[in-house]
Amino acid sequence: MEQRKEEITKRPLYIYDLPTDILTTLTRKEGDGPEQAGATNSTTDEESRPESRTESTDGSKSCSLCGVTFYTVEDQRSHVRSDLHGYNLKQRIRGANPVSETDFEKLVGDLNESLSGSDSSDSEDDEDGGPRKETTLSALLKKQAAISSQNNGEEDEFTPKKMKRGSGKPPLLWFTTPSLPNNAYLGIYRAIFTNAEQENEAAALDILRQKQLSPKPQTKVPTDPSTRLPLPEAYKGPHMFLCMIGGGHFAAMVVSLTPKQTKSSASGPLNREATILAHKTFHRYTTRRKQGGSQSANDSAKGAAHSAGSSLRRYNEQALTDEVRLLLQDWKGMIDTSELLFIRATGNTNRRTLFGPYDSQVLRQNDPRIRGFPFSTRRATQNELMRSYVELTRVKVLSVDKAALLAAQQVESSKSSASKPTKQAPAAKHKLSEEEETALLHTSQIQSLIRRSKLPALLSYLKTNSLSPDFKFTPEDTQQNHHASTSLHLASSQNSAPLVAGLLTKAGADPTVLNGDDKTPFDLAGDRSTRDAFRVARSELGESKWNWESTHIPSALSRSDAESRNLQEKKEEAKKEEERRKAEAERLKEEGPKVGEKMPLGKAAGRGRALALGQVQKTAQEKREEESRGLTPEMRMRLERERRARAAEERMKRVAGAR
Repeated sequence: MEQRKEEITKRPLYIYDLPTDILTTLTRKEGDGPEQAGATNSTTDEESRPESRTESTDGSKSCSLCGVTFYTVEDQRSHVRSDLHGYNLKQRIRGANPVSETDFEKLVGDLNESLSGSDSSDSEDDEDGGPRKETTLSALLKKQAAISSQNNGEEDEFTPKKMKRGSGKPPLLWFTTPSLPNNAYLGIYRAIFTNAEQENEAAALDILRQKQLSPKPQTKVPTDPSTRLPLPEAYKGPHMFLCMIGGGHFAAMVVSLTPKQTKSSASGPLNREATILAHKTFHRYTTRRKQGGSQSANDSAKGAAHSAGSSLRRYNEQALTDEVRLLLQDWKGMIDTSELLFIRATGNTNRRTLFGPYDSQVLRQNDPRIRGFPFSTRRATQNELMRSYVELTRVKVLSVDKAALLAAQQVESSKSSASKPTKQAPAAKHKLSEEEETALLHTSQIQSLIRRSKLPALLSYLKTNSLSPDFKFTPEDTQQNHHASTSLHLASSQNSAPLVAGLLTKAGADPTVLNGDDKTPFDLAGDRSTRDAFRVARSELGESKWNWESTHIPSALSRSDAESRNLQEKKEEAKKEEERRKAEAERLKEEGPKVGEKMPLGKAAGRGRALALGQVQKTAQEKREEESRGLTPEMRMRLERERRARAAEERMKRVAGAR
């Protein structure tokens, strides 16, 4: 049995061409199959817990995180780039259980239309060079984070272990056969059966046997030379239609279900491959980069935009619709004779493109052959359609470790039966009173005016709202309000001398008020001009106004004395700057070349302009720096403008002379 199992897994089973020993012994798995082994949300417990199951083979071509095994290296690489694998990595980081592909498909099933064309693919950017929009994985994680925050830390409703089994049927039908070990199951997608066949599940085995097709030798598909479309004789046999559209991408394919025989070598085994009767892909720039959604959806929500990009996207949407509908009309014969129609069209815009209504439409929403892909899909490309076809028609071989599963179930049951600590209800959020809301509003307004040094507006606000100049900021327990609890404290900490003077002399602020650190407003002053403003206010208000000793403000200083001292300091600074410039000039003179030294000849000497002995040739940059040294920024800008004007005049003169 193990040998037969290894043979099966090395060569994937094709649903329409099963080996005789398996087809004759195949039986439907009911009661204790994977679907009944503690299934949650229409999936098996083994599926929802990849770590408790293994696929039919082990080795390098497998993913231990997601619990799946791959038949080719290309499949493995595609899985590593998939959103399912990325989501399970996030689950492991958060300490949660990985999810199966079916669970993940249900999680992303109701995401926005804007994601339909930006699912992960082998390409890194969109075809027009722009960055890809938000991916399915990032959108799902954002959605779960938003729901989690709304629930105030409660269990996320999308957590797989909390999801209850829905009323729908599971996507896979499970079978077993004596040709494989007892813990091995064969899974076939329910979607490959027609609606009438699905209603008669008891006859699933008979229906499956009737679907078997004999392989045919490889032949070239006959086509019409004028239209390059397959002739009717090419699609007389059973075939299916697959189509994906989203985000400006469209891909469609018609595949024959009859297996094809080719020989890999003269004596090698027969390989069965798919016969593609027709395929076509389109791409148009229709989605709004970095903003998501189609242009038509944005126009419906916000009104028609008038930019060049929006006009281009509207044109491309209509062009894509026309191209798709024309292709469907050309393929009408193949579509009408297809056994099944697998279509992915998310969003109203994409569905209207396919299903209209419009004249001579080919696809209709009430067609019983239509069904969606029962697994997650990526961007609409031919490779993705081929991958989806292989996924639909390949038998899933699943191995379940029943002993490990039973042990895990016992551990969970013992945990659930143990006494659980009572969950404390979250503390009720304090509802602010009207007075508290008003205080918060006054705090934000006053602090904003102080930071912008709006003294007249601040005084007017205090007077209009009948507020004390010593109004305490709220809430008082914040770090900012603890350090600067009043307007005078905040103005002093901002080193705003005009605000300090205005609050003390015009508003009547109290300089003795202490903040949360028991410091007066004067203690927070960081420069001399702000401290002088306190001393001038003490002089103008008089010694009897406040207990000045408790304010820590030094002796009073008259306004005239303060202004004269400021003027004297400015003169001293100007004198120091002049002395510095003279010293710098002397230093440059002493460090220059001495008389009698040979001077290197530069470009000026080459033009016949010899340098005077003892002079140092200066570069243009050095000359500009010397001219602007000691000037204010405004004077430097004026000098630079004059210099540029002179240069422009010289250029104009040269041009006029050349003429």
